[in-house]
Amino acid sequence: MSTDAVDPLEFSPWDFWRDSGVEQQAAQRERQQSLVDGHPGRRLGMDCFVSALASVDPEILQLGDRTYVAAGAYLTGELRTGADCSINPYTVIRGRVTMGDAVRIGAHTSILGFNHSMEPGTPVFRQPLTARGITIGDDVWIGSHVVILDGVSIGSHSVLAAGAVITKDVAAGAIVGGNPAKLIRWRVAPATEPAPARSRGLGERVAEFGARARSEASAILDRAWSGERMLFADRPGAAPTVRAQADAIEIADLLLGVAPPQRTASEHIALLQGWQDAETGAVAPLGPDGLPLAGLDFSHDDVAYHVLSVGYALDLLGSEFPAMITWVTDTTPQRVVEFCQALPWSTDAWRAGHHVDALGTALRWERSAGGSAPAGVEEALFGWLLLNADPHTGMWGSATPDRGLLPVVNGFYRASRGTFAQFGVPVPHPERVIDTVLRHAHDPRWFSAGARDACNVLDVAHPLWLTRDTGYRAEEVQDLASRVLSDALGGWSPDAGFSFREPSPSTRGLEATNPGLQGTEMWLAIVWYLADLLGISDALGYRPRGVHRPEPAAL
Repeated sequence: MSTDAVDPLEFSPWDFWRDSGVEQQAAQRERQQSLVDGHPGRRLGMDCFVSALASVDPEILQLGDRTYVAAGAYLTGELRTGADCSINPYTVIRGRVTMGDAVRIGAHTSILGFNHSMEPGTPVFRQPLTARGITIGDDVWIGSHVVILDGVSIGSHSVLAAGAVITKDVAAGAIVGGNPAKLIRWRVAPATEPAPARSRGLGERVAEFGARARSEASAILDRAWSGERMLFADRPGAAPTVRAQADAIEIADLLLGVAPPQRTASEHIALLQGWQDAETGAVAPLGPDGLPLAGLDFSHDDVAYHVLSVGYALDLLGSEFPAMITWVTDTTPQRVVEFCQALPWSTDAWRAGHHVDALGTALRWERSAGGSAPAGVEEALFGWLLLNADPHTGMWGSATPDRGLLPVVNGFYRASRGTFAQFGVPVPHPERVIDTVLRHAHDPRWFSAGARDACNVLDVAHPLWLTRDTGYRAEEVQDLASRVLSDALGGWSPDAGFSFREPSPSTRGLEATNPGLQGTEMWLAIVWYLADLLGISDALGYRPRGVHRPEPAAL
């Protein structure tokens, strides 16, 4: 054999770490190190292989364990894979592409997570690129010469036949082929039970869950109560926080219909009102001495959230903030516009939405207190949001390389909750909102088993509930709601409630999987919204009335 012959392992690398020699393995490790050095967006798992004959130049490259890239492959853009994925010879992957575990890609396949605009009057090469991204689930077999176009979601356990052109989403378990691809048969058949029957079965579980939650509510509150500090902590061993007091009040109201019995209602009111700064109206986080920290204003994330949590806790107790919230009483319409424009929509849409939520809720409290906010301030806030909603996503802000649509969807929930939902105003572009949420809910980084947390699930459930009257993609919405609700009901811990993050074998031991007040309060609301999307929320025997109330509050 010629000394300059190409090593066959470059094209067939699945047995590289078993069959290669010491020098070959050393060269491979050196190649992988050269790929990640100086590139913070690149990360390669254990026992990966990247051929020296592949063109690998993405901004983001995250390969799971035992994933290989064979000779001739061409990778650019943002690629994230799970474990045990194969990218075979001459595969092209460009744009924003996310795969789950065990995705097998045949040779000469093109996965194109971007596109060109093609409006008339301008040459295509001068037109801007668009990128919606492609999501591929777990255990997917993609044959040779397949083409997958931007914006498509491929369900887990599906098979794409050789030569297929994928222009639309592929359902989980489907075998598709042709141009454009159509269903051939099922590899894993979908549930044959109709949605109403599934809902009836879930309805029984929901009723049992509601009864259990009410019967264990007192134990949950006792578990989080610090008798020494006379305050609630999120869970045993944690420090007391302002939010924990508010979460306890929300849980007690939701499940018991009374204030937490550890204090009288008037004592709860006095405690919360006493934490409000009389000059600014802000409620700061607690220091080690149990008193609010000094010198913080509404730009602080916790101070902003306390406008919601403390305000609604006082509302549930039949009271209100004693001092005006100067954030809105001292502002002007122009300042509101400047405030919205200055928020980090392109880099952290969640944080931007967080502060819009707080501003909208501050306006809600001042309106109920007698309308002391200057004229035009509400109009400026809603006007900015309406004019700046992206007509393609229905939301505000931009996806990010490392988190995809997560900050956009989560930021939309926060911004719309505190404005459109709270004031009873229809959201702009509701069908695009549904498209974006359903696409995001296919992202395995946030919605595979064990990856879901209360924030991410609530921020999907509420927008789908808020736009439910459109009837758009209703079957897909109900299917998602039934699957997530079924899993959520299994996350309850006896006498402890819910953890913030969904427990699973892979997340065991993480702090976020310890049951606490925050997780319990949020998942109780999530369960209600998902059940209501399925028409079975009455079986729960509770309905949120605080931060997560479904009805408009500022009417």
